[in-house]
Amino acid sequence: MRGRLLPLIVACALFIENMDSTVLSTSLPAIAGDLATDPIALKLALTTYLLSLAVFIPVSGWVADRFGARSTFMTAIGVFLLGSMGCAASDSLGALVAGRFVQGMGGAMMVPVGRLVLLRTVPKHDLVNALSWLTIPALVGPMVGPPLGGFITTYFDWRWIFLINLPMGVLGIALAWRFIPDIRSAPPPLDWLGFALAGGGLGAALFGFSTLGRHLVPVEIAATTLVLGVAGLVGYVWHARRHPQPLLDLNLFRLATYRAGVVGGLLFRIGIGATPFLLPLMLQLGFGLSPVQSGLLTFVSAMGAIFMKTLAARILKRYGFRRVLFWNALAASAMLCGFGLFRPSTPHFIIIGVLLVSGCCRSLQFTSLNAISFAEVDSPRMGQASSLSGMMQQLALSLGVAIGGYLLEFVGLAAGREATDVHNFYWAFLGVGLIAAGSAWWMWLLPRHAGAEMAGRVRPADASAAQVTVT
Repeated sequence: MRGRLLPLIVACALFIENMDSTVLSTSLPAIAGDLATDPIALKLALTTYLLSLAVFIPVSGWVADRFGARSTFMTAIGVFLLGSMGCAASDSLGALVAGRFVQGMGGAMMVPVGRLVLLRTVPKHDLVNALSWLTIPALVGPMVGPPLGGFITTYFDWRWIFLINLPMGVLGIALAWRFIPDIRSAPPPLDWLGFALAGGGLGAALFGFSTLGRHLVPVEIAATTLVLGVAGLVGYVWHARRHPQPLLDLNLFRLATYRAGVVGGLLFRIGIGATPFLLPLMLQLGFGLSPVQSGLLTFVSAMGAIFMKTLAARILKRYGFRRVLFWNALAASAMLCGFGLFRPSTPHFIIIGVLLVSGCCRSLQFTSLNAISFAEVDSPRMGQASSLSGMMQQLALSLGVAIGGYLLEFVGLAAGREATDVHNFYWAFLGVGLIAAGSAWWMWLLPRHAGAEMAGRVRPADASAAQVTVT
């Protein structure tokens, strides 16, 4: 029972986080008109949220160890809901940006801490099933969000896109109070310098990269911010090697399974992360579909993802992590490149079929990556491993959107077309698909029996023998 209940409680937080981010994108023009500001300036509302996540995710593991996982998880949901109410009450761009920053503070703690609860309470041989339930909202939210956001904005008021978080958030707090164990430990003193270098450096680097050439800020400021951010991250690497208790333990990358799941997963998530940005734009701006029509087409991908959750554990048990991760990375990447073969004349049933299979492959890969990353991580380092993994996933998501946009602009500039011309999307999908395919190399480097206990290919009692084989 706990193997399903705990993931579903954590999924409440993941669901409101994903829904909020995706419904907002379709409502930007209406918000701009109501707040009397430029719609392009409202991209700051999206950027600020990502920056807040990047800054506070690295410290989430330490906070959970210090104050208890249950208390931190419940407080994080409360902070996110407070930010949502602030966004709904906004009467200016500054107020909306401030509300999004508060939401990011809560979001940075919700999902990493919730994942940490699972990693420390669910036996490793049950972890694949637990993570399968957890990842459902991450797959459904980005597909449901755009049509839902358009519907609410058209027939109600854009402020309701933030207020719909409240019932689900309150339910999550109540369930967490009742069922989540208050796991805590005695963490070392917080590495404040490491926090500043890692969180600040990543936030600055993401802001500089995402705004470079997009005219949100002068190019000089964007480039300077990017350089300072990269310098901060390099400084953290230097600092972590000399600090006895660094905020983020980079030695985790010495574990073959963690390295493949996080670094290889970064490449795969970059390609997949561009999809919720590129696909709706291509269907609406390139093919002339309405937001509702576009949303109904893309939603089928989430259906395939949910269906795969019923099969992921059995597939991994039958074939093992290494083979599944390698071949499925190639299959999912090929599907992503295949999106660029869609044309305005392509029958909808063909698009639906491709998206359905793509959703299955994507879901299997995410479940496998989330599990294999922690196959060799011991319990004392689970907090740091979860924080570092969450930060890298956020980095991949941001890079995916940014790279997808840059590919559209580059192809359009090279061909003398507008950036949103339908032909540019064909090449953009090819580009992000090839990036995702690069993750297969990291999966091929995995030991043959990597994650054998998690996949259920050995009994828990045989874990020590399997570990010797893995390492």
